[in-house]
Amino acid sequence: MPGKSPWKMAVGATAIALLAAGCGGGGSDDSSATSNTVVIGIGEPQHLIPSNTTESNGAEVLASLFYPLVDFDAQNNPVPVAAESITPDKTNTVWTIKLKPGFTFSNGEPVISDNYIDAWNYGAYGPNGQGGAYFFERIKGYADLQSKDPDGEEGPKKAPEPKAKKLTGLAKVDDTTFTVTLSAPFAGWQSVMGYTVFYPLPKAAFSSDGVIAEGFEDAIIGNGPFKMKGKWEHDSQIVVERVADFKGTAPKVDGITWKIYQDQQAQYADLISGSLDVQTTIPIESLAKASADLGDRFKKSPNSGFGFVGFPTFQKEFSDVRVRRAISMAINRQEISDQIFLGSRAPATSFVSPVVAGYRPNTCGANCEYNPTEAKKLYTEANGPKEIKITYNVDGGHKAWIDAACNQIKATLGVNCVGGEEPKFADLLTKVEAKKPVGLIRLGWLMDYPLMENYLGPLYGTDGGSNYYGYSNSTFDNLVKEGSAAPTPEESIKKWQAAEDILAKEMPVVPIYTQQNVYGYSEKVTNVNVDLFQKVDLYKIEVVG
Repeated sequence: MPGKSPWKMAVGATAIALLAAGCGGGGSDDSSATSNTVVIGIGEPQHLIPSNTTESNGAEVLASLFYPLVDFDAQNNPVPVAAESITPDKTNTVWTIKLKPGFTFSNGEPVISDNYIDAWNYGAYGPNGQGGAYFFERIKGYADLQSKDPDGEEGPKKAPEPKAKKLTGLAKVDDTTFTVTLSAPFAGWQSVMGYTVFYPLPKAAFSSDGVIAEGFEDAIIGNGPFKMKGKWEHDSQIVVERVADFKGTAPKVDGITWKIYQDQQAQYADLISGSLDVQTTIPIESLAKASADLGDRFKKSPNSGFGFVGFPTFQKEFSDVRVRRAISMAINRQEISDQIFLGSRAPATSFVSPVVAGYRPNTCGANCEYNPTEAKKLYTEANGPKEIKITYNVDGGHKAWIDAACNQIKATLGVNCVGGEEPKFADLLTKVEAKKPVGLIRLGWLMDYPLMENYLGPLYGTDGGSNYYGYSNSTFDNLVKEGSAAPTPEESIKKWQAAEDILAKEMPVVPIYTQQNVYGYSEKVTNVNVDLFQKVDLYKIEVVG
């Protein structure tokens, strides 16, 4: 969300949680006084430059400001949106993208091929440090845009400049047509381009070639149905208003206030009071009363979310697979699902979500089964650590289930287990990206595009952009790549399933739950739908009356 090998993190990480004081973020909201505007709750985004936005808070905001090349139908098939057509050659290596004519950015600039090429080159260029850079890895020339790590026995050195600044795989044909040449065939490339990092950027985004203009991120300009009203008010709100004469699908509301919270309970209180119109994740503590509070405005829908705990395998105490297996077996997922989530989340027994083709139940096997006896035996044999810490983001509503998991670990393994708190998901990501010692890491994943590979490459690939725990297995990496290069979806899935089988043996993470959307909305709005990506459908939501 990311968000993080080929392919976000999420990550999964959108909601907001439990500060005892109960005070939410969000300042005064002038836009809510307008009758045809809505207020939607989010957490503070980590970034808003598209190529750096790999978590779901930022992705939600960008979905209002940008219009994607492709979207997905009810069967998860890619459908051109800003693109007129997307056509592969016979080998699925060269893809021709023709843009729909007449689109402009909200500042009036016409949307042309250069805007995609410039944005993708910026995102892929290693020194720019973009969190979503790995999404461009498949495009020819990507390796030449990366700096090799110069550190060695002599200590830190300055990284050399990459060989190139532009992807050789991007070529302009004319103002509305460009081609993408991949370094290897990939039949699923059209689906990949539906993700956030593939949005275009206007010329106004750059102060010079390849350099983002100062202040642009706080007043970002997109090609979508809404535009920024004012600037990003950090930890408070982001207000957007409808673009007049937008050439694509027109939304039914005139504006959105993305209200930023540090406390999910405060967000729920605002929902009940009517000062918030949509909460995409009802907090755990409010699930039991949500139906009574909201009536038929309390909804559930399918979701691609996958919640897990990652082991920092680069730390010695977690390098033994027996320790990892033992901790997994010490957790009673069904009890957490029943008692903490009240059945709103299901125990995870695989490493991908049930919503993608190729999913198999119980691929984790015995390693994901609650087995206190075997867990204690393995942990003792491996001389596991005397204390376990699971770090999570307070703004995500995770305290209750982390505490429950820790209590189970204590009871089973006879070791101390504590939850480590980080105020915001963005703060947690910053620490794990810097490999600071945070213990086990609470993470989540919402798919970027509906392929099994999207759960494998980013989370477990050696160079995976969301592999924060340092897992590496060359056989796994090769199977993921072979699946991507396979000529048919069926052949791809076989390779990806073989890769998943390796994860089941090595347990780089502990699968905990799979999600569904559990959301609510105010009496002011109707036609509220939350999709597999945990995003509100901004084209359907409307104000009552």
